Amino acid sequence: MSANSSPAPDTRIALWRTYFFAGVILLVFGLMTARLVQYQIIEHDTWTNRAVDNYTVSSTVPAPRGIIYDRNGIVLARNVASYNVVIVPAQLPDDDADIQRVYRELSAVIGVPVNSGTVEDAKLLAECTDGPGIAQLVELGDSLKPYSPAKIKCNVDEEVARMVREKSVDWPGVSVQIEAVRDYPTGVLTANVVGFLGPIPEAAADYYQGLGFEVGRDKVGYAGAELAFDDALLGKNGTRVVEVDVAGQELRNLESPTAPVPGNNLVLTIDTRLQEAAQAALVGRINFWNTWFNEIRISSGVVIAMNPKTGEILAMVSYPSYENNRFARIIPAYYYNQLEQDPRHPLLNNAISSEYPPGSVFKLSTATGALNEGVVDLHTIVETPGKLTLTWKFSPNDPGREQDFVDWIYERNGVINPGGFGRLDFLHCIAYSSNVCFYKLGGGYKTEIPIGLGIDRLYQYARALGYDEPTGIELPGEQDGLIPTKQWKRINQGENWSTGDTYIASVGQGYVLSTPLQVLMSAATIANDGKQMKPTVVREIVDGRGQVVTKWFNPDDGTVTDEPTAENSFQISPFTPHQRWDITVDPLIKDYVCDEDGYCEETGKMKTVQPWVVEAVQNGMRLAVTDPTGTLHNVFYEPEEFPIPAAGKTGTAEYCDDVARANDRCRFGQWQTHAWSVAFAPFEDPEIAVVAFAYNAGEGGTVAAPIVADVIRAYFELKSIDISLSGGG
Repeated sequence: MSANSSPAPDTRIALWRTYFFAGVILLVFGLMTARLVQYQIIEHDTWTNRAVDNYTVSSTVPAPRGIIYDRNGIVLARNVASYNVVIVPAQLPDDDADIQRVYRELSAVIGVPVNSGTVEDAKLLAECTDGPGIAQLVELGDSLKPYSPAKIKCNVDEEVARMVREKSVDWPGVSVQIEAVRDYPTGVLTANVVGFLGPIPEAAADYYQGLGFEVGRDKVGYAGAELAFDDALLGKNGTRVVEVDVAGQELRNLESPTAPVPGNNLVLTIDTRLQEAAQAALVGRINFWNTWFNEIRISSGVVIAMNPKTGEILAMVSYPSYENNRFARIIPAYYYNQLEQDPRHPLLNNAISSEYPPGSVFKLSTATGALNEGVVDLHTIVETPGKLTLTWKFSPNDPGREQDFVDWIYERNGVINPGGFGRLDFLHCIAYSSNVCFYKLGGGYKTEIPIGLGIDRLYQYARALGYDEPTGIELPGEQDGLIPTKQWKRINQGENWSTGDTYIASVGQGYVLSTPLQVLMSAATIANDGKQMKPTVVREIVDGRGQVVTKWFNPDDGTVTDEPTAENSFQISPFTPHQRWDITVDPLIKDYVCDEDGYCEETGKMKTVQPWVVEAVQNGMRLAVTDPTGTLHNVFYEPEEFPIPAAGKTGTAEYCDDVARANDRCRFGQWQTHAWSVAFAPFEDPEIAVVAFAYNAGEGGTVAAPIVADVIRAYFELKSIDISLSGGG
């Protein structure tokens, strides 16, 4: 080896490095193996399910909603075909020039511009909303689901739909989609009873999704019978499970499709013909008097007709109402806000959802209680001057203050009548509706009537006739009214009960509030010899095969079920008259013993109303028609015009609400008044009871009573027509 040569380089690899790289390789392969074991063995089912989910799509097929009929088979709510023009983005031609041609030709037919706004604008708007152009709607659909139809224009008429279908051969990707929308043939006439549909609310999304319904597509009841019987009308959606590719195109069914189950049909007790007659009578009288006064004085009203023996509601008009067909596809914000801000509350069914002072129609409660408690008898003569000076006391030791209480005829048409009605017996107190008589019956008066009925006992009789609690009718939104008590006033008004409060409550004023349906129930109970029937709007529920199905209603939560779910549940289908109670049989009245100062204490016993008392109140109501001075004589006692013997009661109720305050009419001597009237016929065997209410209308006998008479007359005319058409005698 030469002395100048260099040593050979050391090419050996350090042993530790070999071990290190080998360890890294083993670790990597170990991790890969472990991950494969985890994915393919341990988590095999999880990842298999995810893979299946990637190509599996489950969807629902909408079930036809049940149809709503009136008692005679007239359709009140149905499903009709709505035609939507749609484009499937993935099925459009490949050439952009052909796409633009399709857009232009389609635009000329349906009136939607080819380009309008941006895709971002389209994202902010709901389907079927005017604004975006065809190109923008298709682009938005293509970015979301290219194989799903993008709605271009909704609810086109049948002729346009036919033209689009004919042209679809030359327009790849364009087609007509048919979907069912709700239609209400009777519209505003029955809207307050039938109601309308709306999208599934967010608060109830989980509930409806659990039942198989699709948020954003399916609709549910929002008001009226559509809401109350939603579960029965909905039916059950069908299902489809399909395989799709990565673009969302359907490839095949993975499971056999399940067909949708149509909802049950609902038959109401309403007679649309009588409903129309009732609305015509109410609106006609309102328009007449507003023309007479040369101002919009009467702004709203209610008419309800019922069979007092069965509780079937034959007509229920709440005026003004709304056009439920305008809610068929969407609920227009501007229209809804307009209705919501209207002080007449057209969205409410004022027959059950609004509370008013009942005025003199409430005297039936006072009369029943006073006679049953022995405050007076049928032969007691009551002095009824036009004006009565009463002492307003808050306690027996309170010296009180005197205040004049006048009868309704004291000042009439500018003429002072201090003589009032003079000497009246019990029946004529009802017939003439003397306020002074009922002040004395309710609160007592000196030695003439030492102890009046009093608020404690009046409360018992009012509740027995149907006040102070919901009647349990199946429609949503029913209010309970108010019969005040001493405890209620201490809690809500911060002061003791006074004698003046009793006088005013005895004539249905002061704190007393009721719904029109409660007023009708009180009169119907008297007409039906003390038996109070459950009011109902349901005649039967029918399945898709036309078979009547058994259904029960739970008034506590408003649900319709196949079996009773609560102690107070009652059968609504097939129709079975349901008696709430009989005041002559069921001991509903708490017994009181009262001292000479009118202070009453419970005895712990319960009592009924004597049958002869109910009969006497009936006779008093009949006398209101037959006596020339009776409040209903001029309306009902015309043998040629009104041959059906009727009985009833009128009411004129002073009120103070937000509208009256705005007009500065909540001052003593300037109170505005509502008009009430209630009647039943025929007197000996009642078939129909009717109540009419007119807001700010003045006297009940002048404004409301003719409405009631028109409805009763229409009922018997329709009955005569039906008998003659059926060949009956």
